[in-house]
Amino acid sequence: MKLGIITDSTSDIPRYLIEEYELEVVPSILIIDGKEYADGIGISREEFYKRLPSLQTQPTTAAPSIGDFSSRYESFLTRGCDHILSIHAAGALTSILNIARQAAKDFPDKVTCVDSTSLSLGLGFQVIAAAEAAEMGLQAALAAIESARRRLHVSAALDTMEYLKRSGRIPATVAMLGSILHIKPLIELTNGEVKAIGAVRTNNQANERMSKFLLEGGSLEKLAILHTGAEPRAREFLNELMQRASQSVPRDILMVNVTTVIGTHVGPNGLGFAAVRK
Repeated sequence: MKLGIITDSTSDIPRYLIEEYELEVVPSILIIDGKEYADGIGISREEFYKRLPSLQTQPTTAAPSIGDFSSRYESFLTRGCDHILSIHAAGALTSILNIARQAAKDFPDKVTCVDSTSLSLGLGFQVIAAAEAAEMGLQAALAAIESARRRLHVSAALDTMEYLKRSGRIPATVAMLGSILHIKPLIELTNGEVKAIGAVRTNNQANERMSKFLLEGGSLEKLAILHTGAEPRAREFLNELMQRASQSVPRDILMVNVTTVIGTHVGPNGLGFAAVRK
């Protein structure tokens, strides 16, 4: 069976891996002052995070259209794929998965849509796992996704609660308290749900909390350091991690400036990781 694999741009998979695994990526939409940008086109991630704090109107995001998915499904099938795996961002957080499922109805028994229950490389690592198992068929690819998901952890330390407040992810009163106390929230993404797991006052405290989790949980099969326009901080965190536990982390570690359609809701200067345990 020839299996085609499609995901969306919230997966944050680097271009070289998209090409290596012959993936198809459907871009989400970023809207700034009424102007729409296909994710990754027209405004770079670096430019976006520089502009974000000074924007008078909160940017918004939108899911791809049914047609965006249908055209890609049609293309894969025309090129000789027997079946398509369409793997997407957490259905509890975005409508992308639901739209993919609607498009799949026009291709009976040809498309399997999967809820990753995650975002960024939490989704991306599941897509890569499926791609690595694709030659063994659909069931093997689905099993690889499930295995990666069981061993996955995605966590982040945000610089501020302000953007979560603006996006409606937390009550305004909680965000206001955080601003007054200068608290930096620590969050994790589990089963499609964003959970607060703590708060710190400094970046050093946040780095220490995240390092402690990574070092105490056992060896890692895959690791991505995630940031929102904060590459110097991310590289410093990675260097400290390598000095403390180079034997328990994989050789190839991804460094990813998170897509703008996620950054819109979490804000700039954030730091996090997506990790898959061995």
